[in-house]
Amino acid sequence: MEHKEAGCKVPEGPILCINNCGFFGSAATMNMCSKCHKDMVLKEEHAQLAASSIDSIMNGSGSSSGKEPIVSVNIEVPIDLIEPVVFKAQQPSDASVSSEIGEMKVKEGPARCGTCRKRVGLMGFNCRCGHVFCAMHRYSDKHECSFDYRSSGRDAISKANPVVKSEKLDKI
Repeated sequence: MEHKEAGCKVPEGPILCINNCGFFGSAATMNMCSKCHKDMVLKEEHAQLAASSIDSIMNGSGSSSGKEPIVSVNIEVPIDLIEPVVFKAQQPSDASVSSEIGEMKVKEGPARCGTCRKRVGLMGFNCRCGHVFCAMHRYSDKHECSFDYRSSGRDAISKANPVVKSEKLDKI
């Protein structure tokens, strides 16, 4: 009895979203679920932005005031005038194809360790020598690594620390 006197109305039951998405809506979101309501608000904002940008382009002004009417323009473009863009791969000559086949390594299956031929899959370790190794053979001293770490280290240090010399005589 107190609810009727105070004017509070208890909803009869849950209200389904008016977009028939299967979720429940509420009166605060115009009987839509939160996702449908958010999508509707975003569409309205995009439509207003597009209309205001078209209006500013039509009027030639950089900024538009809210008092100007919003004009929606539908532009129809015939499909015949639009050319599809087709990307064609360049066909290499026969001489270059035969040389590339000789140079390319053909992978015959999953990645395997270069030393013990154990399957490593995604857990393989790539060495600087260019091969893939398992956890046991990943270090350069555990496999016969052909990479020269000493000369690469010297080159890296020389590039990082260039020699700085001052001139012996001051130029006038």
